Amino acid sequence: MHEGDGSKIRLLRDDDVPAAFELSSEAGWNQTEADWRLLLALARKSCFVIEADRQVVATTTLVCYERKLAWIGMVLTKREYRRRGMARRLLAEAMTQADQMGIETTKLDATDQGRPLYEELGFRAEQKIERWSRPGGTVVQIPAGVRAQETTLRELDLTPFGADRSLLLDLLSERNTPTRVSRSFLFARPGRVTAYLGPCVSETPGAARSLIKQCLQSTTCGWSWDLFPRNQDAVDSARNFGFAPQRQLTRMFRGKPLQQNEKAMYAIAGFELG
Repeated sequence: MHEGDGSKIRLLRDDDVPAAFELSSEAGWNQTEADWRLLLALARKSCFVIEADRQVVATTTLVCYERKLAWIGMVLTKREYRRRGMARRLLAEAMTQADQMGIETTKLDATDQGRPLYEELGFRAEQKIERWSRPGGTVVQIPAGVRAQETTLRELDLTPFGADRSLLLDLLSERNTPTRVSRSFLFARPGRVTAYLGPCVSETPGAARSLIKQCLQSTTCGWSWDLFPRNQDAVDSARNFGFAPQRQLTRMFRGKPLQQNEKAMYAIAGFELG
């Protein structure tokens, strides 16, 4: 799709990853090139860019968890190309794609700056979500957990998350095996600036604390953890492990309301993944 200024919307490609990573780094975000490749593995046909002046200048991703839920993320525009309506164009493209696929619910995590645009496009506020952080050294390597059967992870995750994201769990398992305690699990992965804790699903606060303690105790790097303030056990655990709130976003949805059990979700998979 071409505009009068010569820019065009097209799909994100493998060779765009360095440019996409440059955009997220410019914004101060924590994603790595591996995270961008993860998005391509999940949603090769619904990750979009705007190309202008022979370069990638804006991005938006749409990750679909079957037809029940889709997730919009990585809404980024290169600094000198902002205020030209590029984010709106990409979001419209993503929502058209979701509608054509028959997606029941589309969600995203909005900054205060982005929220007015999302409201104009029909998104409604659902609840707050927060980024907590713990300072530390440079991210080197994240300890792996004990390998578990992915089907079991799917069974544990399906009800709390509200949709089948087993492909995401499989791909995260390939990068770093989750830690398991009883009927609970925790993933962790390196980030550009800090390590990232999540997703974490647990049937009890005690199991969640045990998982997180096991993950953190052998590292000295900084950490980021995205959680629901409604989950007081997650908030208490974050504070007890030395984390502090960094910023607050608003989870928003478009379409059919989708019930998720945030009391069992101690950490999300990322603002771009849900």
